[in-house]
Amino acid sequence: MVDYFRQERLVQAFYFFLLLFIFLLARLCLIQVKNGDKLAFAALEQDTMSVVLEDIPRGRILDRNLEPLTDENRSERVVIFPRLIEDRAEVAAGLAGILGVEQGKITRALAGDPKYLPYPLSGEQVRFIRERGWSGVMVLPVYFRYGSQSLAVQVIGHLGSIFSAKDLADLNKGEKFYRLNDLVGKTGLEKYYDYDLKAARPEQVVRVFVDAGGRVVGSPVFYLNAGDPGRRDLVLTVDADIQRAVENVMDGMIVKGAVVVMEAGTGDILAIASRPGFNPARVEDFLGGAGNECFLDRATALYQPGSVFKVVVAAAALEEGIVSPADLFFCRGEKENLLRCWYAPGHSTISFARAFAESCNPTFVRVALRLGAARLIACARQFGFADQAIAGYPLPVDRRQDLSLIGLPNNLVNSSIGQGPVLATPVQVAAMINAIASDGIYSRPRLVKELRRSNGKIERQFPDDKSRVISSATARELKKLLALVTADGTGKDAYLPVCGSAGKTGTAQVTDGGQKVNTWFAGYAPLAGPRFVITVLVEEGAGGRETAAQVFSVIAKKIIAGAV
Repeated sequence: MVDYFRQERLVQAFYFFLLLFIFLLARLCLIQVKNGDKLAFAALEQDTMSVVLEDIPRGRILDRNLEPLTDENRSERVVIFPRLIEDRAEVAAGLAGILGVEQGKITRALAGDPKYLPYPLSGEQVRFIRERGWSGVMVLPVYFRYGSQSLAVQVIGHLGSIFSAKDLADLNKGEKFYRLNDLVGKTGLEKYYDYDLKAARPEQVVRVFVDAGGRVVGSPVFYLNAGDPGRRDLVLTVDADIQRAVENVMDGMIVKGAVVVMEAGTGDILAIASRPGFNPARVEDFLGGAGNECFLDRATALYQPGSVFKVVVAAAALEEGIVSPADLFFCRGEKENLLRCWYAPGHSTISFARAFAESCNPTFVRVALRLGAARLIACARQFGFADQAIAGYPLPVDRRQDLSLIGLPNNLVNSSIGQGPVLATPVQVAAMINAIASDGIYSRPRLVKELRRSNGKIERQFPDDKSRVISSATARELKKLLALVTADGTGKDAYLPVCGSAGKTGTAQVTDGGQKVNTWFAGYAPLAGPRFVITVLVEEGAGGRETAAQVFSVIAKKIIAGAV
């Protein structure tokens, strides 16, 4: 009996130690497999002094042709390891003379930690420094994420510091290693894809090893990390050439507003720009006061679309058979009871087609009343006016956009001309026009194509999403109406003589007195075989024909010429 109990205790002890061994093995696997790289990098950081040869170790944000949108660049810089410098006074005097800076600035830099100096170098300066052969002084290329010509800055966003130890602890719960002085995404794509873009370790570093007492061991060693440093590149649908052309036009013609260019037939956003803008390399210069307005992305913000929304009214009415282009209406101008027309004398007897071209308000009020709120709301939903989603760009939903408000008492009249409770973003307006240019097929707007590793391997894709919203016959009728606007209507300034264009003007009052208005033009070009859908919003402009339509014309000519 004693032997039996002894054997039972041995078996229990065996299983106890087996479970303990399995636990320790699992813990070791967790350390070695899951966190091995992270801990190895932390150990390397502890055993070395280093200078990272990137201002921000981070994945790139690229256009559809893999061109960087942040105007990244590499520039030669002086890299110093003060502990390795034998005669600091000699080096300070020599560098000051070569760089043309005050010697005191160099002296203070040589008294600090290893770093690269913030002075761009000419080829001659590089040669002079290398000829000196000073120990602890090198000239190496440093990668800078942002230049002075960054594109699409509002959607790309900007970076900022980690504010607290708690934020740092939360960030370090993942596999990547964050430090308190790291920069992280604060807005836009930089924020939404921060973890993917963040490098687990720098790609290029120059290091000096130190012993346990902090004494230097050996000479500087330049490291080019092999393999994947943990960062991902974000590939957008944006075309850098088109984006650049759009922004150049805006800088000359728009103080405040937005432009969206969409590829007809796909919903891919080729350009998305907002003004005023900012420089993500110098964010601090734009913070505070009125400067914060620069960070607003007007291309994805809600506005009253004005008469651009008449396209939805026309689409619903034509699709339901409530009206035809030849149907006649009567406009009494400013004498109308429900809603006066912008044209004070009135259009008198006018066909629906001419009413669309002339943007006759009373005609669209009568059509909307025949249509009813329910059918207008349904059509607006089909055209994406209740869906602010952009593929690959997870913006928070703005709850102010609520199409059900159209159905409340007394709202249908103002809604028929795109005012009252009707709100839309320039991206949504572009998607609506794109559905008409695409024969009634609606494509969800898409900004991000894919997330890929630095070796080019695609890790995640963002497919497009299409659905039919109106019949091909209705789309053909709407195309004729949109072409009439630019040929002989309110949008004549948007007409392109060679290839033709089509679209719709819009004006929405900003103040009760009507002294300030937001003006729109949304259309496509060329007229036959549309390639580009362009939506222009000018905040507090003069009028659709005098501002937005002209901007459309200039942009369309430039991008069509560049695409030939």
